[in-house]
Amino acid sequence: MSLVASHHNRDLAVLEQLSVGSEALGSAVLDGSPTLKGAVVLPTCNRFEVYLEADNPVEARTAIIEQLSAATALNAPAVDAALSTYVGDDAVQHLMSVATGLESMVVGEREISGQVRRAYNEAHERGHSSPLLDRLFHSALRTSRVVASSTGLGTSGRSVVSVAFDLADATVEWEGARVLMIGTGALAETGVGTLLSRGADIRGVFSPSGRATEFGARHSIPPVSLDDLPAALSQADVVFACSGGHSIVLTPAMVAAARADAHNPLTIVDLALHRDVAPGVADLRGVSVVNLDDVGARAPEESLTSIEAARAIVAHAVARFGDGETARELDPAIVALREHVFGLLERELARVRPSAGADQATIASADATEEALRRFAKTLLHTPTVRAREHAQAGEGDRYMDAIRALYGIDIAVPDDACPAPEVDVSADR
Repeated sequence: MSLVASHHNRDLAVLEQLSVGSEALGSAVLDGSPTLKGAVVLPTCNRFEVYLEADNPVEARTAIIEQLSAATALNAPAVDAALSTYVGDDAVQHLMSVATGLESMVVGEREISGQVRRAYNEAHERGHSSPLLDRLFHSALRTSRVVASSTGLGTSGRSVVSVAFDLADATVEWEGARVLMIGTGALAETGVGTLLSRGADIRGVFSPSGRATEFGARHSIPPVSLDDLPAALSQADVVFACSGGHSIVLTPAMVAAARADAHNPLTIVDLALHRDVAPGVADLRGVSVVNLDDVGARAPEESLTSIEAARAIVAHAVARFGDGETARELDPAIVALREHVFGLLERELARVRPSAGADQATIASADATEEALRRFAKTLLHTPTVRAREHAQAGEGDRYMDAIRALYGIDIAVPDDACPAPEVDVSADR
């Protein structure tokens, strides 16, 4: 199962609060909930998700809500309202869509697969994962690679970072622009390459967590201490803030004092989920701020052909993964039927998902429609799955496969023909 809050249907301020203390969430819930077998926490700049293997999904959700309420400024009802629950196939489909970039603020971005991998690796190293979660994340990351190599999704190279810098073009001449970085995480790693490719001059890096020296040595960037931060700020043309810390780094008073004698304009790109830049900074004279809300509102669209191809691969991977440990042994007819239904479900969900900036009434209506469609898909698949096992036990598999062909007109030779990218089947069979 998974508990999900993302930019699709939650305010970024809510996501920011949910991710407070996320590094300790896995240990807390596993230690306090004996029915939980594993937990992987995935916080990014525009989503907060928890993947769980649990004997009792209701108890697991309650445990997560209690822990988040205790660790954040949100009360239990607010946490409860913020988290959507996906169980079984729905959780599998969601993670695979996330890992492939289909659920990203910038559809097709490649950074998300690395974030998923890091979240899983961290959980695995801490002993928080489980055999089922291991298989789920391995499958999702494999599917992400297949989508990247077999479709046009993400080939434009767009990402949250690149779109933010494109928005900053209005106030920045990148060639020779003096850049101060705040943060040393995944977005900072991506940002270095993007900044250098635009001709920027990265003058220093500050890290609230104390990692500036290590990061700076790796990228030949001078580390900046807290005492030296105002001076570095006074000399900068651009600040790229992406620390992901839990407190404001740049306040209006600090920026105003540092820029008192500066004559050049300052552009701040703040992509930290926990904002590095206080809201009032954007009101200062000569200062422009680009943040995640701006990226979400202006994110470019990928081609429909690439998205459809990616969704087809995801649907096949979900069908192959199945709803339990023995899914790979299911009759090929059921795999084909599941793929057929999940493909239809994906296309319909794409139609009802709200666009960026939609009002709460629209979001609530879309959520209700999505829940109904998912429930209908489960109902549609339940009886054929039960009948498949009954026919297999009775030695009447051929009759069942003939009926599936006749009723749905779908190809049952899944391993050979059904998947747009054969690597999914090859890898799944190993």
